[in-house]
Amino acid sequence: MTHPIPPGTRDVLPEEMRELREICEHMRGRFEDSGYGEIHTPALEYEEVLRRGEERAAGARYRTFDEQGDVLALRSDMTIPIARVVATRYRGVEPPMRFCYFARAWRAAERGVGEPREFLQGGLELIGVPGAEGDAEVVALTLSALDEVGLRRHRLGVGDGSLYRRLLGSLGVPTGAHRALLECLSRRDLVGLERGVAELGLGEPEHELLVRLPELRGGRDMLEQADGRAGGAVGGLLALHELLEERGVVDRVIFDLGLVRELGYYTGAVFEVYDPAVGFALGGGGRYDDLLGRFGRGLPACGLALDVQRVHLAQAAEEALR
Repeated sequence: MTHPIPPGTRDVLPEEMRELREICEHMRGRFEDSGYGEIHTPALEYEEVLRRGEERAAGARYRTFDEQGDVLALRSDMTIPIARVVATRYRGVEPPMRFCYFARAWRAAERGVGEPREFLQGGLELIGVPGAEGDAEVVALTLSALDEVGLRRHRLGVGDGSLYRRLLGSLGVPTGAHRALLECLSRRDLVGLERGVAELGLGEPEHELLVRLPELRGGRDMLEQADGRAGGAVGGLLALHELLEERGVVDRVIFDLGLVRELGYYTGAVFEVYDPAVGFALGGGGRYDDLLGRFGRGLPACGLALDVQRVHLAQAAEEALR
């Protein structure tokens, strides 16, 4: 007789649990050594709070009601809850503030697609350090934390979550057409993107820029070439490249002008973590300078979350290749 569990969830047995805990301890030690204090927030938040942080994502969360009839929702990440904490519990504290966490999150997924609905995240949030300086700290610390758990092949992709949106605006593309194009980019659907751009009826140079720029990946030479084509819009990524070079980690970073994240609160650099030993991203994040202002304390911020179970799979895959 079998007793099913909800799709997208799984049981974790003692041996795997020990290995996951060991990964978390290595990462936690690295984060705390760098001044990131561990934080915990409730798994349930008021839905209105989550909607303040991200309108589109809130509707996809699992919801219930409390005894007063208020709608509660399971968090889908830790960024919005930490933004709430900073605006309420740290209102008088001078930045910068550094937090790390190890917590479960839940996201709705279509049945049958094989995506997890419950997952364990280990991540960090840097509050109050603007621009490339903050981005470089988050990127370098993430790479170091994965070194600490024994990964050797991991790489980190960097894009700009606002770059394509700014280009669309500068070319006079109607705001109503932005979302469909950005969704194509987030799915890496370059065929759909080209089709959507063709429907805009732009001139040949503008069409070529919108279609070809997201295909560019590489290092400094690529960024300098793209910066000229995009009218200086890649300057922030060039500044980040320089800081990562100073930190000695730029050789493990891939600049990807087609990289965007699905959440709408990202305002600058966006990140995705890869390992060629597995065929999926290990985590991601980015800069969200407007989010804390929605809760009453406007501060620049940047963060990144790793899926601990995916890190564990990458760890095993790398060991099998040695």
